[in-house]
Amino acid sequence: MSGTTNDLHGVLDGYSKFLREKDLAPSAHQPYLVRWVREFLLFAQTRRGFSFEQTLDLFLAAVGGRVGVKPWQLQQAASAVRIYRYQFRGARKGGDAETEGPTYHDEAAMLGRLREVIRLRHYARSTEKTYLSWTRRFLAYRRRAGGEGEPTSEDARAFLTRLAMVEKVSSSTQNQAFSAILLFFREVLRTDLDDMSKTVRAKRGRKLPTVLSVDEVQRLLAAVEPQYQLIVKLLYGSGLRLMELMCLRVKDLDFDAGLVVVRSGKGDKDRTTLLPVTLHAELRGHLAKVQQWHKADLAQGYGEAPLPDALARKYPNAGREWGWQYVFPADKVAVDPADRKVRRYHMHEKVVQAAVARAVRGAGIAKHATAHTLRHCFATHLLLSGTDIREIQELLGHESLETTMIYTHVVRELKTKAHSPLDDL
Repeated sequence: MSGTTNDLHGVLDGYSKFLREKDLAPSAHQPYLVRWVREFLLFAQTRRGFSFEQTLDLFLAAVGGRVGVKPWQLQQAASAVRIYRYQFRGARKGGDAETEGPTYHDEAAMLGRLREVIRLRHYARSTEKTYLSWTRRFLAYRRRAGGEGEPTSEDARAFLTRLAMVEKVSSSTQNQAFSAILLFFREVLRTDLDDMSKTVRAKRGRKLPTVLSVDEVQRLLAAVEPQYQLIVKLLYGSGLRLMELMCLRVKDLDFDAGLVVVRSGKGDKDRTTLLPVTLHAELRGHLAKVQQWHKADLAQGYGEAPLPDALARKYPNAGREWGWQYVFPADKVAVDPADRKVRRYHMHEKVVQAAVARAVRGAGIAKHATAHTLRHCFATHLLLSGTDIREIQELLGHESLETTMIYTHVVRELKTKAHSPLDDL
Protein backbone atom coordinates (compact mmCIF):
# COMPACT_ATOMS: atom_id res chain seq x y z
CA MET A 1 0.00 0.00 0.00
CA SER A 2 2.83 2.38 0.86
CA GLY A 3 4.41 1.68 -2.53
CA THR A 4 1.14 2.58 -4.26
CA THR A 5 0.92 5.77 -2.20
CA ASN A 6 4.48 6.71 -3.13
CA ASP A 7 3.70 6.09 -6.81
CA LEU A 8 0.65 8.35 -6.55
CA HIS A 9 2.69 11.10 -4.91
CA GLY A 10 5.29 10.81 -7.66
CA VAL A 11 2.66 11.06 -10.41
CA LEU A 12 1.00 14.07 -8.78
CA ASP A 13 4.34 15.81 -8.28
CA GLY A 14 5.11 15.26 -11.96
CA TYR A 15 1.68 16.56 -12.96
CA SER A 16 2.11 19.65 -10.78
CA LYS A 17 5.50 20.35 -12.36
CA PHE A 18 3.98 19.85 -15.84
CA LEU A 19 1.26 22.45 -15.09
CA ARG A 20 3.89 24.95 -13.97
CA GLU A 21 6.24 24.39 -16.89
CA LYS A 22 3.53 24.54 -19.54
CA ASP A 23 1.66 27.37 -17.77
CA LEU A 24 -1.62 25.53 -18.36
CA ALA A 25 -3.46 27.22 -15.50
CA PRO A 26 -3.02 30.23 -13.19
CA SER A 27 -0.62 29.35 -10.37
CA ALA A 28 -3.36 29.86 -7.76
CA HIS A 29 -5.56 27.24 -9.54
CA GLN A 30 -2.91 24.58 -10.06
CA PRO A 31 -3.21 22.98 -6.57
CA TYR A 32 -6.92 22.47 -7.18
CA LEU A 33 -6.24 20.74 -10.49
CA VAL A 34 -3.78 18.43 -8.75
CA ARG A 35 -6.37 17.68 -6.08
CA TRP A 36 -8.99 16.76 -8.68
CA VAL A 37 -6.56 14.40 -10.40
CA ARG A 38 -5.72 12.77 -7.07
CA GLU A 39 -9.42 12.20 -6.37
CA PHE A 40 -9.93 10.80 -9.86
CA LEU A 41 -7.02 8.36 -9.64
CA LEU A 42 -8.24 7.03 -6.29
CA PHE A 43 -11.77 6.78 -7.70
CA ALA A 44 -10.50 4.94 -10.82
CA GLN A 45 -8.80 2.26 -8.71
CA THR A 46 -12.25 0.93 -7.80
CA ARG A 47 -13.62 1.16 -11.34
CA ARG A 48 -11.67 -1.43 -13.28
CA GLY A 49 -12.94 -2.50 -16.70
CA PHE A 50 -14.23 0.91 -17.76
CA SER A 51 -12.75 3.12 -20.48
CA PHE A 52 -11.20 6.42 -19.46
CA GLU A 53 -14.19 8.49 -20.63
CA GLN A 54 -16.65 6.14 -18.91
CA THR A 55 -14.66 6.40 -15.68
CA LEU A 56 -14.54 10.19 -15.99
CA ASP A 57 -18.32 10.33 -16.51
CA LEU A 58 -18.85 8.24 -13.38
CA PHE A 59 -16.42 10.42 -11.44
CA LEU A 60 -18.09 13.67 -12.50
CA ALA A 61 -21.50 12.23 -11.66
CA ALA A 62 -20.25 11.38 -8.18
CA VAL A 63 -18.71 14.83 -7.71
CA GLY A 64 -21.83 16.53 -9.05
CA GLY A 65 -23.92 14.72 -6.44
CA ARG A 66 -22.06 16.35 -3.57
CA VAL A 67 -23.76 19.16 -1.72
CA GLY A 68 -22.37 22.58 -2.55
CA VAL A 69 -20.40 21.64 -5.67
CA LYS A 70 -20.84 24.34 -8.30
CA PRO A 71 -20.93 23.85 -12.10
CA TRP A 72 -17.59 25.63 -12.57
CA GLN A 73 -15.99 23.18 -10.14
CA LEU A 74 -17.28 20.27 -12.24
CA GLN A 75 -15.78 21.87 -15.33
CA GLN A 76 -12.51 22.43 -13.49
CA ALA A 77 -12.42 18.77 -12.44
CA ALA A 78 -13.08 17.57 -16.00
CA SER A 79 -10.39 19.88 -17.40
CA ALA A 80 -7.86 18.80 -14.78
CA VAL A 81 -8.35 15.11 -15.51
CA ARG A 82 -8.28 15.54 -19.29
CA ILE A 83 -5.07 17.58 -19.08
CA TYR A 84 -3.61 14.75 -17.02
CA ARG A 85 -4.73 12.02 -19.43
CA TYR A 86 -4.23 13.63 -22.82
CA GLN A 87 -1.40 16.09 -22.26
CA PHE A 88 0.64 15.06 -19.21
CA ARG A 89 0.56 11.32 -19.83
CA GLY A 90 0.85 11.79 -23.56
CA ALA A 91 4.01 13.86 -23.08
CA ARG A 92 5.78 11.26 -20.93
CA LYS A 93 8.38 9.09 -22.62
CA GLY A 94 8.37 5.33 -22.38
CA GLY A 95 5.78 3.24 -20.60
CA ASP A 96 2.96 1.23 -22.06
CA ALA A 97 1.25 1.92 -25.36
CA GLU A 98 -1.67 3.68 -23.69
CA THR A 99 0.65 6.11 -21.92
CA GLU A 100 2.43 6.97 -25.13
CA GLY A 101 -0.87 7.78 -26.83
CA PRO A 102 -1.94 6.91 -30.37
CA THR A 103 0.72 6.11 -32.93
CA TYR A 104 0.82 7.51 -36.44
CA HIS A 105 -0.40 4.13 -37.74
CA ASP A 106 -3.80 4.52 -36.06
CA GLU A 107 -5.62 7.42 -37.72
CA ALA A 108 -8.86 6.81 -35.83
CA ALA A 109 -7.01 7.05 -32.50
CA MET A 110 -5.19 10.20 -33.60
CA LEU A 111 -8.43 11.87 -34.65
CA GLY A 112 -10.03 10.78 -31.38
CA ARG A 113 -7.17 12.37 -29.48
CA LEU A 114 -7.50 15.57 -31.52
CA ARG A 115 -11.22 15.67 -30.73
CA GLU A 116 -10.48 15.42 -27.00
CA VAL A 117 -7.94 18.25 -27.20
CA ILE A 118 -10.44 20.46 -29.02
CA ARG A 119 -13.15 19.79 -26.45
CA LEU A 120 -10.71 20.38 -23.62
CA ARG A 121 -10.08 23.82 -25.07
CA HIS A 122 -13.84 24.48 -25.28
CA TYR A 123 -13.79 25.21 -28.99
CA ALA A 124 -17.14 25.49 -30.75
CA ARG A 125 -18.57 22.29 -32.21
CA SER A 126 -18.38 23.87 -35.65
CA THR A 127 -14.64 24.44 -35.10
CA GLU A 128 -14.25 20.83 -33.98
CA LYS A 129 -15.96 19.60 -37.14
CA THR A 130 -13.83 21.86 -39.35
CA TYR A 131 -10.50 20.95 -37.71
CA LEU A 132 -11.22 17.23 -37.88
CA SER A 133 -12.20 17.58 -41.53
CA TRP A 134 -8.94 19.36 -42.42
CA THR A 135 -6.89 16.79 -40.52
CA ARG A 136 -8.61 13.94 -42.37
CA ARG A 137 -7.92 15.69 -45.69
CA PHE A 138 -4.26 16.15 -44.75
CA LEU A 139 -3.85 12.49 -43.80
CA ALA A 140 -5.68 11.35 -46.96
CA TYR A 141 -3.44 13.59 -49.11
CA ARG A 142 -0.36 12.13 -47.43
CA ARG A 143 -1.55 8.57 -48.14
CA ARG A 144 -2.13 9.39 -51.81
CA ALA A 145 1.35 10.94 -51.98
CA GLY A 146 2.86 7.70 -50.65
CA GLY A 147 3.99 9.14 -47.32
CA GLU A 148 5.45 6.68 -44.83
CA GLY A 149 6.23 6.93 -41.15
CA GLU A 150 5.20 9.82 -38.97
CA PRO A 151 3.86 12.96 -40.72
CA THR A 152 6.45 15.71 -41.04
CA SER A 153 6.48 19.45 -41.55
CA GLU A 154 7.43 18.78 -45.19
CA ASP A 155 4.11 16.93 -45.59
CA ALA A 156 2.26 19.88 -44.05
CA ARG A 157 4.02 22.38 -46.34
CA ALA A 158 3.23 20.29 -49.40
CA PHE A 159 -0.44 20.02 -48.44
CA LEU A 160 -0.85 23.75 -47.75
CA THR A 161 0.99 24.64 -50.95
CA ARG A 162 -1.33 22.36 -52.91
CA LEU A 163 -4.36 24.12 -51.40
CA ALA A 164 -3.05 27.45 -52.68
CA MET A 165 -1.68 26.37 -56.06
CA VAL A 166 -3.99 23.57 -57.19
CA GLU A 167 -7.25 24.01 -55.31
CA LYS A 168 -7.01 27.82 -55.40
CA VAL A 169 -8.47 28.25 -51.93
CA SER A 170 -8.71 31.67 -50.32
CA SER A 171 -6.11 32.83 -47.81
CA SER A 172 -8.60 32.51 -44.95
CA THR A 173 -9.32 28.89 -45.92
CA GLN A 174 -5.61 28.11 -46.10
CA ASN A 175 -5.06 29.72 -42.68
CA GLN A 176 -7.91 27.66 -41.26
CA ALA A 177 -6.29 24.47 -42.59
CA PHE A 178 -2.94 25.55 -41.16
CA SER A 179 -4.46 26.14 -37.70
CA ALA A 180 -6.03 22.66 -37.72
CA ILE A 181 -2.81 20.94 -38.81
CA LEU A 182 -0.72 22.94 -36.33
CA LEU A 183 -2.95 21.78 -33.47
CA PHE A 184 -2.71 18.18 -34.76
CA PHE A 185 1.10 18.27 -34.83
CA ARG A 186 1.49 19.93 -31.45
CA GLU A 187 -1.10 18.08 -29.40
CA VAL A 188 -1.33 14.66 -31.08
CA LEU A 189 2.07 14.04 -32.65
CA ARG A 190 3.84 15.99 -29.91
CA THR A 191 6.03 17.88 -32.35
CA ASP A 192 6.06 21.43 -33.61
CA LEU A 193 6.00 22.45 -37.24
CA ASP A 194 9.31 23.78 -38.52
CA ASP A 195 9.67 27.11 -40.29
CA MET A 196 6.71 27.34 -42.67
CA SER A 197 8.07 30.30 -44.65
CA LYS A 198 8.64 28.07 -47.71
CA THR A 199 4.92 27.36 -47.95
CA VAL A 200 3.22 29.04 -50.88
CA ARG A 201 0.60 31.29 -49.33
CA ALA A 202 -2.70 32.21 -50.91
CA LYS A 203 -2.76 35.94 -51.61
CA ARG A 204 -4.90 38.09 -49.38
CA GLY A 205 -5.76 41.67 -50.10
CA ARG A 206 -7.93 43.93 -48.00
CA LYS A 207 -11.48 42.61 -48.11
CA LEU A 208 -14.41 44.76 -47.12
CA PRO A 209 -17.55 42.99 -45.91
CA THR A 210 -20.74 43.25 -47.94
CA VAL A 211 -23.05 45.84 -46.37
CA LEU A 212 -26.60 46.68 -47.38
CA SER A 213 -27.98 50.18 -47.26
CA VAL A 214 -30.84 50.97 -44.88
CA ASP A 215 -33.23 50.90 -47.85
CA GLU A 216 -31.93 47.48 -48.94
CA VAL A 217 -32.33 46.12 -45.41
CA GLN A 218 -35.93 47.33 -45.35
CA ARG A 219 -36.59 45.63 -48.69
CA LEU A 220 -34.97 42.45 -47.44
CA LEU A 221 -37.05 42.40 -44.25
CA ALA A 222 -40.21 42.96 -46.25
CA ALA A 223 -39.35 40.02 -48.52
CA VAL A 224 -38.65 37.53 -45.72
CA GLU A 225 -41.34 34.90 -45.20
CA PRO A 226 -43.49 35.70 -42.13
CA GLN A 227 -42.29 32.75 -40.02
CA TYR A 228 -38.68 33.97 -40.29
CA GLN A 229 -39.17 37.73 -40.06
CA LEU A 230 -38.59 37.98 -36.30
CA ILE A 231 -35.34 36.01 -36.59
CA VAL A 232 -34.01 38.19 -39.40
CA LYS A 233 -35.03 41.38 -37.59
CA LEU A 234 -33.11 40.23 -34.51
CA LEU A 235 -30.03 39.41 -36.58
CA TYR A 236 -30.03 42.98 -37.85
CA GLY A 237 -31.21 44.72 -34.69
CA SER A 238 -28.83 42.90 -32.29
CA GLY A 239 -25.80 42.15 -34.47
CA LEU A 240 -25.81 38.52 -33.39
CA ARG A 241 -24.03 35.74 -35.22
CA LEU A 242 -26.52 33.24 -36.60
CA MET A 243 -25.58 30.42 -34.20
CA GLU A 244 -25.62 32.83 -31.26
CA LEU A 245 -29.23 33.63 -32.12
CA MET A 246 -30.17 29.99 -32.65
CA CYS A 247 -28.71 29.04 -29.24
CA LEU A 248 -30.49 31.81 -27.31
CA ARG A 249 -32.50 30.62 -24.30
CA VAL A 250 -35.57 32.35 -22.90
CA LYS A 251 -33.63 33.47 -19.81
CA ASP A 252 -31.12 35.29 -22.05
CA LEU A 253 -33.68 37.95 -23.04
CA ASP A 254 -33.77 40.91 -20.64
CA PHE A 255 -36.75 43.02 -21.72
CA ASP A 256 -36.42 45.48 -18.82
CA ALA A 257 -32.80 46.34 -19.64
CA GLY A 258 -33.31 45.99 -23.39
CA LEU A 259 -30.43 43.53 -23.67
CA VAL A 260 -29.67 40.11 -25.10
CA VAL A 261 -27.19 38.04 -23.09
CA VAL A 262 -24.94 35.92 -25.31
CA ARG A 263 -23.60 32.88 -23.44
CA SER A 264 -20.36 31.21 -24.53
CA GLY A 265 -20.11 33.12 -27.78
CA LYS A 266 -17.07 33.02 -30.04
CA GLY A 267 -14.00 32.39 -27.90
CA ASP A 268 -16.27 30.95 -25.18
CA LYS A 269 -17.00 34.49 -23.94
CA ASP A 270 -20.22 36.00 -22.59
CA ARG A 271 -21.40 39.45 -23.62
CA THR A 272 -24.53 41.57 -23.95
CA THR A 273 -25.94 43.29 -27.00
CA LEU A 274 -29.05 45.30 -27.87
CA LEU A 275 -32.61 44.00 -27.74
CA PRO A 276 -34.48 46.52 -29.91
CA VAL A 277 -37.52 48.02 -28.19
CA THR A 278 -39.45 47.80 -31.44
CA LEU A 279 -39.29 43.99 -31.25
CA HIS A 280 -40.40 43.59 -27.61
CA ALA A 281 -44.10 43.10 -28.32
CA GLU A 282 -43.47 40.72 -31.22
CA LEU A 283 -40.97 38.73 -29.17
CA ARG A 284 -43.36 38.42 -26.22
CA GLY A 285 -46.07 37.12 -28.55
CA HIS A 286 -43.62 34.62 -30.06
CA LEU A 287 -42.52 33.41 -26.61
CA ALA A 288 -46.15 32.88 -25.62
CA LYS A 289 -46.51 30.45 -28.52
CA VAL A 290 -43.23 28.72 -27.65
CA GLN A 291 -44.39 28.33 -24.06
CA GLN A 292 -47.54 26.57 -25.28
CA TRP A 293 -45.32 24.13 -27.19
CA HIS A 294 -43.26 23.59 -24.08
CA LYS A 295 -46.30 22.85 -21.92
CA ALA A 296 -47.56 20.39 -24.52
CA ASP A 297 -44.14 18.69 -24.58
CA LEU A 298 -44.17 18.40 -20.78
CA ALA A 299 -47.63 16.86 -20.88
CA GLN A 300 -46.30 14.20 -23.26
CA GLY A 301 -43.26 13.45 -21.07
CA TYR A 302 -40.80 15.49 -23.13
CA GLY A 303 -39.98 19.18 -22.70
CA GLU A 304 -36.31 18.84 -21.79
CA ALA A 305 -33.86 21.14 -23.56
CA PRO A 306 -30.17 20.09 -23.77
CA LEU A 307 -27.95 21.77 -21.18
CA PRO A 308 -24.34 22.89 -21.73
CA ASP A 309 -21.32 21.11 -20.25
CA ALA A 310 -21.97 19.29 -16.98
CA LEU A 311 -25.04 21.28 -15.87
CA ALA A 312 -27.32 18.33 -16.62
CA ARG A 313 -25.52 16.31 -13.93
CA LYS A 314 -25.61 19.11 -11.39
CA TYR A 315 -29.19 20.19 -12.11
CA PRO A 316 -30.94 17.15 -13.63
CA ASN A 317 -34.35 18.86 -13.88
CA ALA A 318 -33.17 22.26 -15.15
CA GLY A 319 -33.62 21.25 -18.79
CA ARG A 320 -37.38 21.08 -18.26
CA GLU A 321 -37.61 24.63 -16.87
CA TRP A 322 -39.09 27.37 -19.05
CA GLY A 323 -36.03 29.63 -18.81
CA TRP A 324 -33.77 27.02 -20.40
CA GLN A 325 -35.91 26.51 -23.50
CA TYR A 326 -34.67 27.81 -26.85
CA VAL A 327 -36.16 31.09 -28.05
CA PHE A 328 -36.40 29.64 -31.56
CA PRO A 329 -37.02 25.91 -31.12
CA ALA A 330 -37.26 23.32 -33.86
CA ASP A 331 -40.77 22.40 -34.95
CA LYS A 332 -40.19 18.74 -34.03
CA VAL A 333 -38.68 16.90 -31.08
CA ALA A 334 -35.72 14.61 -31.75
CA VAL A 335 -33.98 11.69 -30.07
CA ASP A 336 -30.55 12.54 -28.68
CA PRO A 337 -28.22 9.72 -29.84
CA ALA A 338 -26.01 10.18 -26.76
CA ASP A 339 -28.59 9.15 -24.15
CA ARG A 340 -31.71 8.34 -26.24
CA LYS A 341 -33.73 11.11 -24.56
CA VAL A 342 -36.31 13.00 -26.60
CA ARG A 343 -35.54 16.71 -26.68
CA ARG A 344 -36.56 19.81 -28.61
CA TYR A 345 -33.47 21.46 -30.04
CA HIS A 346 -33.17 24.88 -31.63
CA MET A 347 -34.14 25.57 -35.22
CA HIS A 348 -31.50 24.45 -37.70
CA GLU A 349 -29.36 27.34 -38.92
CA LYS A 350 -29.56 26.20 -42.56
CA VAL A 351 -33.31 26.84 -42.55
CA VAL A 352 -32.65 30.50 -41.71
CA GLN A 353 -29.81 30.78 -44.23
CA ALA A 354 -32.08 29.48 -46.97
CA ALA A 355 -34.87 31.88 -45.95
CA VAL A 356 -32.48 34.87 -46.15
CA ALA A 357 -31.22 33.72 -49.55
CA ARG A 358 -34.79 33.55 -50.87
CA ALA A 359 -35.52 37.01 -49.46
CA VAL A 360 -32.41 38.50 -51.09
CA ARG A 361 -33.55 37.19 -54.46
CA GLY A 362 -37.14 38.27 -53.83
CA ALA A 363 -36.06 41.80 -52.90
CA GLY A 364 -34.04 42.10 -56.12
CA ILE A 365 -30.78 42.76 -54.23
CA ALA A 366 -27.79 42.09 -56.49
CA LYS A 367 -25.23 41.98 -53.67
CA HIS A 368 -24.06 38.66 -52.25
CA ALA A 369 -25.90 38.98 -48.94
CA THR A 370 -26.28 36.25 -46.32
CA ALA A 371 -27.56 36.01 -42.76
CA HIS A 372 -24.12 37.13 -41.54
CA THR A 373 -24.33 40.24 -43.74
CA LEU A 374 -26.95 41.60 -41.35
CA ARG A 375 -24.32 41.63 -38.59
CA HIS A 376 -22.10 43.78 -40.82
CA CYS A 377 -25.08 46.04 -41.50
CA PHE A 378 -25.74 46.39 -37.76
CA ALA A 379 -22.17 47.56 -37.09
CA THR A 380 -21.90 49.85 -40.12
CA HIS A 381 -25.25 51.56 -39.59
CA LEU A 382 -24.43 52.14 -35.90
CA LEU A 383 -21.12 53.71 -36.91
CA LEU A 384 -22.86 55.92 -39.48
CA SER A 385 -25.30 57.08 -36.78
CA GLY A 386 -22.41 58.22 -34.56
CA THR A 387 -22.05 55.30 -32.13
CA ASP A 388 -18.55 55.04 -30.63
CA ILE A 389 -16.37 52.37 -32.25
CA ARG A 390 -15.46 50.85 -28.86
CA GLU A 391 -19.11 50.45 -27.94
CA ILE A 392 -19.67 48.64 -31.24
CA GLN A 393 -16.66 46.43 -30.42
CA GLU A 394 -18.33 45.40 -27.15
CA LEU A 395 -21.69 44.75 -28.79
CA LEU A 396 -20.09 42.56 -31.48
CA GLY A 397 -17.85 40.73 -29.00
CA HIS A 398 -14.62 41.46 -30.87
CA GLU A 399 -11.51 40.78 -28.81
CA SER A 400 -9.46 43.30 -30.75
CA LEU A 401 -10.49 46.81 -31.76
CA GLU A 402 -8.59 46.25 -35.00
CA THR A 403 -11.24 43.72 -36.03
CA THR A 404 -13.99 46.27 -35.53
CA MET A 405 -12.03 48.96 -37.38
CA ILE A 406 -12.85 47.26 -40.69
CA TYR A 407 -16.23 49.01 -40.51
CA THR A 408 -14.54 52.42 -40.52
CA HIS A 409 -13.16 51.49 -43.95
CA VAL A 410 -16.67 50.52 -45.06
CA VAL A 411 -18.05 53.86 -43.85
CA ARG A 412 -15.23 55.72 -45.59
CA GLU A 413 -16.04 53.93 -48.84
CA LEU A 414 -19.73 54.76 -48.49
CA LYS A 415 -19.02 58.43 -47.80
CA THR A 416 -16.62 58.60 -50.73
CA LYS A 417 -19.27 57.23 -53.06
CA ALA A 418 -21.85 59.58 -51.59
CA HIS A 419 -19.65 62.63 -52.40
CA SER A 420 -18.24 61.78 -55.81
CA PRO A 421 -16.58 64.71 -57.64
CA LEU A 422 -19.04 64.08 -60.50
CA ASP A 423 -21.85 65.22 -58.23
CA ASP A 424 -20.45 68.75 -58.37
CA LEU A 425 -20.42 68.96 -62.16
